[in-house]
Amino acid sequence: MAIELRSGFKYGTVLSIAVVLFAYWFRLPRSVLDERLDAVLSSLLRAERKVGINDVARPRVAVGFGGCVDIIVDGVTLLNAVGLQPAGRPLHHDYVENAEQLAQSFAYFFAPGAASERFVLNDTLFSQLVEASRELPGNRWSIGGNAPVMASRMAGEGCSVLLGGSFSTDFNDVLSQHITVAGNTVEEPDIHLILEYPAGATWGQYTSRRANRYIIHSDDHNPYLDSMEEFEKRLQTFKPDLLVVGGLQMMDNFPFKQGQREALLSHLARMLSSAAPQTSVHFEMASFVDEDLLWDLLRFVFPHADSLGMNEQELPNLLSLFRGTNVTVLSDPNPRVATVLDQMRELYRLVNRRQQAAGAGRPLSRLHVHTLAFQAIIVTRGSQWKNTMSATAKASLTANRHVCGSADIDPSKARLLMDESFSVSRREGSQRIPLQETRPVSCWLEDDYEICVAPVLVCTEVYQTAGGGDNISAAGLVLQI
Repeated sequence: MAIELRSGFKYGTVLSIAVVLFAYWFRLPRSVLDERLDAVLSSLLRAERKVGINDVARPRVAVGFGGCVDIIVDGVTLLNAVGLQPAGRPLHHDYVENAEQLAQSFAYFFAPGAASERFVLNDTLFSQLVEASRELPGNRWSIGGNAPVMASRMAGEGCSVLLGGSFSTDFNDVLSQHITVAGNTVEEPDIHLILEYPAGATWGQYTSRRANRYIIHSDDHNPYLDSMEEFEKRLQTFKPDLLVVGGLQMMDNFPFKQGQREALLSHLARMLSSAAPQTSVHFEMASFVDEDLLWDLLRFVFPHADSLGMNEQELPNLLSLFRGTNVTVLSDPNPRVATVLDQMRELYRLVNRRQQAAGAGRPLSRLHVHTLAFQAIIVTRGSQWKNTMSATAKASLTANRHVCGSADIDPSKARLLMDESFSVSRREGSQRIPLQETRPVSCWLEDDYEICVAPVLVCTEVYQTAGGGDNISAAGLVLQI
């Protein structure tokens, strides 16, 4: 029996068409597919190059907060090395207290290939995992944390950056010369374990649907935003064009004393509210599961942000809060364009409605959602944000560059997951836009905003997924300030 869809089509009919198109695509000669990828890549590069950065008057960007040292390992290899057996059933946990919960939580996100980040409350367990990671062949160490990663990308793209964070001397030494650190010096930086896995990886009975990472940490410094006071002082003379806030997920399920987190976020709200009107403010979302913290962010951070950045998991998670339902911990890791665009429109409308009702703060004028298959940006018409088409193209290219670990994009190591055409909405009768190889970034006007969508040349030889969202968001912002 066919299932009726809202559009009036039969499920069986849609499935048949999909199968035919799938078969047609994979019967195409390899040379045709290569030519198509080459054409899309050339067009995206051309769109990116339409806007340049002024090296004489480098854009000034302030980025907070925190930072860490990432130890990047193969997730399955690490779990096998410590003798952690696959969980009997996947299970979500807000935080990790023991090895069994780690196995259940990892399995929960590993199978669908969804990004996740969790606080480990058990110091002994975390130390054991760190020591095992140090011994694994092929492990890599790098600068981590939302703020340092975004700061490094922006400095590399031509910005002068003020970075708020508490780092060790060795950490400071490897930062770009265009980054100035505002914060305390610590002897031992926080460590994050990045458990990476490729598409098709197996762990017991589980197989990952796409490449991604599971991040665990047990931070001592980052949850307290301990660089905020020094960062705030430096802002007055730095006078940034853009102020970026990230890393607040370190507060998620952290055992603060009563009232401590609210006091920190209240201080942050005062700092953001004092930003000059000409300074744009961007908040980078992350993996939040603490509903009380999310409500605090809506209260203390969102009213002061012109721009929001997030991925395909964080978007429905945030929407669920507005809708008054339980936080959505796991969503479709490969959503359709129409679904994401509808969610973006709804979030844009709900945030601005909330701002208008409060009668204070800044209206949301920019929303960037980065997914595996495509980039989508909404910008209010007449706002301070410029070059949306080129920024969307740059975000798309940066996704491949970061995940493949190369500034040069090799089409033989990439594929397009985005459909030949996409609907602009799930509403019946909505316009469909074809993916044009010579003009792959599609932009159009709606209501009081412009929407741009660009396909991603998805890297097929993954070097690193961790930090992807931060690099993508940072690259897109650079061309819009």
